Amino acid sequence: MAKTLVIVESPAKAKTIKGYLGKGYQDLASYGHVRDLVPKEGAVDPEHDFAMRYQIIEKNQQHVEAIVKALKGCSKLLLATDQDREGEAISWHLHELLKEKKCLEGCDVERIVFNQITRKAIQEAVDSPRGLSQELIDAQQARRALDYLVGFKLSPLLWRKIRTGLSAGRVQSPALRMIVERELEIEAFESKEYWSILAQFMAG
Repeated sequence: MAKTLVIVESPAKAKTIKGYLGKGYQDLASYGHVRDLVPKEGAVDPEHDFAMRYQIIEKNQQHVEAIVKALKGCSKLLLATDQDREGEAISWHLHELLKEKKCLEGCDVERIVFNQITRKAIQEAVDSPRGLSQELIDAQQARRALDYLVGFKLSPLLWRKIRTGLSAGRVQSPALRMIVERELEIEAFESKEYWSILAQFMAG
């Protein structure tokens, strides 16, 4: 039985890595994110330090269950999702889910990252594990909270007024607001006559 479970994001990557790590390792995919904000108002609470409420993504429930099952008998879990903030968040969400399910007792959890899928790069990553990066996790959660707080209210308005399916995200909405405010300033500008007077004085 495998003693170390490795989690990546895609099944194709899991299959490739399996050929490099060999016996003693089992490789599974999370198939992307495993949790997301609950799809209703109140998922992000600005009044309580922007607390965020998550739930398992239904389509990935089976993949989480497969990971839970594979963890039985493992002494180590390697979170090998992508090294960007989304990948870091996926590892964190999975870690939190597994803690809630009490699947990590007696199991060491480490984070590994690699830039290329080669035997050397993967072995170097396994030999140089680290912990989860809270800075990357916070950055992803802040981005997700902004998407929710802005888009949750504005997107339905766009659907009613313009076209169904349009999205008001964290970038488009503030940019649109700045443009509108600038246009309002231009329209409200009142021209006034003024004179510039230049003078030279000589002491008598």
